[in-house]
Amino acid sequence: MSKMKIAFQGEPGANSHIAIVEAYPDAEPMPCATFEDALSAISSGEADLGMIPIENSVAGRVADIHHLLPASGLFIIGEWFLPVRHQLMAVKGTKLDDIKSVESHVHALGQCRRIIRKLGIKPIVHADTAGSARDISERKDKTVAAIASRLAAKIYGLDILAEDIEDEAHNTTRFVVLAREPKWATQGSGPLVTTFVFRVRNLPAALYKALGGFATNGVNMTKLESYMVDGNFFATQFYADVDGHPEDKGLAFAIEELKFFSREFRIVGVYPGHPFRATFSETQQD
Repeated sequence: MSKMKIAFQGEPGANSHIAIVEAYPDAEPMPCATFEDALSAISSGEADLGMIPIENSVAGRVADIHHLLPASGLFIIGEWFLPVRHQLMAVKGTKLDDIKSVESHVHALGQCRRIIRKLGIKPIVHADTAGSARDISERKDKTVAAIASRLAAKIYGLDILAEDIEDEAHNTTRFVVLAREPKWATQGSGPLVTTFVFRVRNLPAALYKALGGFATNGVNMTKLESYMVDGNFFATQFYADVDGHPEDKGLAFAIEELKFFSREFRIVGVYPGHPFRATFSETQQD
């Protein structure tokens, strides 16, 4: 039986690769150059699923999934949270004193400002973390380091000169698992997340009225983002995550009210909430 293929953006050793190894240890990770390529691989059937980073606790939004997902026709069937640990690496035999510059993805460089400043080295933006590791391994230049994962150092045969160099210990990325077909989680099977996109009617207070049902029915909305449609300043689409299943009484009423004030509405996924969510309940923050 052939292995399930899971597409991700980036090169072998990227954080998305690590998320696949953790979430689906028996699957075959499939690297893709861009997010569009990864989504196309799923749509075409070349890949069975996709593992796409959607947001990071330090950098905010990662992939423009809000634009890509509605247009792709794909569905969210799961989520994964990955604590991000950055390593400073260089070709074998390099010492910290040899390094003059460091290459990595713009988010990784931004998440490791402290050590870059401490070492007095020049940050250089690269397309992605694992790609920077591969590049420096090929160039064999001891004056250049990369910031990438432990897996990338192993794949490309690099020495780790400084471990876990991220500025913030809470640095975590949330991924969504994408599929061609919807696969709703069973109602009552544990904590669930429902993700949907919608466009409100062009009426005064339409958004306020559309969302009122979530408050009156006690539904917890964990994410609400707006973005333009086709570059139109006045055509705004919204992307939302809420707790629960669409057939739960409260959420069903809330969605019914939302639909009344919306010109478009589509459920993108109903999937199990990752256990990581429980570590950030409001009661623990008090």
